Amino acid sequence: MSHVEFERPRRRFDIAEDLGNFFEVSLDLLCIRALDGSVVKVSRSWETTLGWRPDEIEGGPLLRLVHPEDLPGTRESAREVENRRPDDPILGHVNRYRHKDGSYRTVEWRAQRHGDRIYAVARDVTDRLAAERDLVEAKQAAEAASHAKSEFLANMSHEIRTPLNGVIGVVDALARTDLSPVQQELVELVRTSGESLERLVSDLLDVSKIEAGRLELEIRPFELQEALDGPLQMLSVKAAEKGLVFEVARGDGAHGWFLGDALRLRQVLTNLLSNAVKFTHVGGVAVQIDVVDGTPDPVLMVDVEDTGVGFSSEAAATLFDRFTQADGSITRRFGGTGLGLAICRSLMEVMGGTISATSTPGVGSRFSIRLPLTRTLAGHDEAEEATTPDRVLRVLVAEDHPVNQKVVRLILDAHGCETTMVADGREAVAAFREGGWDVVLMDMQMPEMDGLAATRAIRAFEGAGARTPVIMLSANAMEAHRHDALAAGADMHLSKPITAAALMDGIARATGQSQ
Repeated sequence: MSHVEFERPRRRFDIAEDLGNFFEVSLDLLCIRALDGSVVKVSRSWETTLGWRPDEIEGGPLLRLVHPEDLPGTRESAREVENRRPDDPILGHVNRYRHKDGSYRTVEWRAQRHGDRIYAVARDVTDRLAAERDLVEAKQAAEAASHAKSEFLANMSHEIRTPLNGVIGVVDALARTDLSPVQQELVELVRTSGESLERLVSDLLDVSKIEAGRLELEIRPFELQEALDGPLQMLSVKAAEKGLVFEVARGDGAHGWFLGDALRLRQVLTNLLSNAVKFTHVGGVAVQIDVVDGTPDPVLMVDVEDTGVGFSSEAAATLFDRFTQADGSITRRFGGTGLGLAICRSLMEVMGGTISATSTPGVGSRFSIRLPLTRTLAGHDEAEEATTPDRVLRVLVAEDHPVNQKVVRLILDAHGCETTMVADGREAVAAFREGGWDVVLMDMQMPEMDGLAATRAIRAFEGAGARTPVIMLSANAMEAHRHDALAAGADMHLSKPITAAALMDGIARATGQSQ
């Protein structure tokens, strides 16, 4: 059987006709021009995009539509295209073209030479570029707003912490004097109120740092039991005052030295314990602590269980959100801002751990943290213990606030230090040059010369010789302030309000007398 092949009819291509059809349907701006600059052919889309009919453009120079400011660059780009070979990379160019209504649109070109013709295609990018500019401006505005907010919080922190330092410092000193039982009770009320206000200020600063992505950890060796004993002892006392049982169970692994941020760990534990005691009226609080082997690091496991008011499963969904509490009435009954648990979650995430909660309304709650830690062979010489200097120290204090001057002097006098007080940075530098100082306490914000400038002047005066410890004692408590203090030459940055124990511990560590 023979095969018969039928030849399929072939359409004869008409290049001119096909090119014409292509120029009719294109959404982009198509253009063919001669080397003398005159337009040979443009697509119908010119009318849609720029309002010009093809017959109004063809035959004339295309440059007449270019924005006057863009003419030099456009001519240079055209010359480059005219001088290139067909196999050279295609050139791109962006300029503005006049719409028939008198406005200008921004177009992005691609052009190539073939023979005595320039073939180009462009598209209108006006809206895209405007959106990009809006995005950049929005980003800049957001960054400016974030910076302004950070500056505002830093300034407010300084303004609040300065008088707060006076309140807490004076009360701390007053508590060490002979008082009647009634006076002791009143002092304790002032002290606890001051501490509550200081925690609120710290919470607001932490939220600002977290939002700005500037929350940094201070990784140092710490002994686990010692790091957790402070919050446990403090809250056991508060639980006893309410008639609650407070039990602590430690596993076999709940001891030893680890690397981490002990301060932030204590902050999380203190918040969980404070909530447990605050929301529990009958029964008690049970704490379980252990360290178990994990992959690749050991994991700290802390569970805080109470028999308090509890919360519903619906409330659990937003429990760790900022400014949120499980029950709106809780704000009136117990107080609080709803920041604590949100900060705890953020801290745990930054440290690489997790926090979770379960509860039954009216029965109680259980909060659990899981935090990977790294073991270290550090010894007790790294412990952060408050200590009294073993000899009389000569301390130069630069502080312009009269109340804070009194507070620092009360603390130093109680520990047998020889104190000289000056009111600004210039006086501090002048006094330092007299020599004989064991340590300098430097406020950051002072008139005439601030603490940073004074510290730099002191370091310049010392040169390559012996270095006197400088402790920046400031109500500026943001992480950036600590970096500024260290960059200026300070050895340490302590945030106000300051307690006697924290101040003397800082002095002991700065002067090498920490036990």
